[in-house]
Amino acid sequence: MGFPSEKKLKEMRSKIAKVEPSRGLPENASTVEQVKYKICEKFVRYLLDHDISQAELARKIKMDPARLNEIIKYRIDLFTIDKLLEFGEILDPKIKVDVA
Repeated sequence: MGFPSEKKLKEMRSKIAKVEPSRGLPENASTVEQVKYKICEKFVRYLLDHDISQAELARKIKMDPARLNEIIKYRIDLFTIDKLLEFGEILDPKIKVDVA
């Protein structure tokens, strides 16, 4: 069994790029964690709905691609709510986050 062809690797990378991260919230997540998660979810949904890459979105909203990647991977521990909302408002000036 040999190494996959470049074509096969490209197909696999494309599929992986579209997979929503599996990082979920713990059952006992705080309200702050829930809000942060929901804001990150809006970025993931935008990528999927508009079928664009993270690099394209980062350019569009003038964000460092590495920071966007942290949001897409739901690294909520790295952001404050106000910072996520600031980024979210660039993405969608009418952003709304429901708090249960």
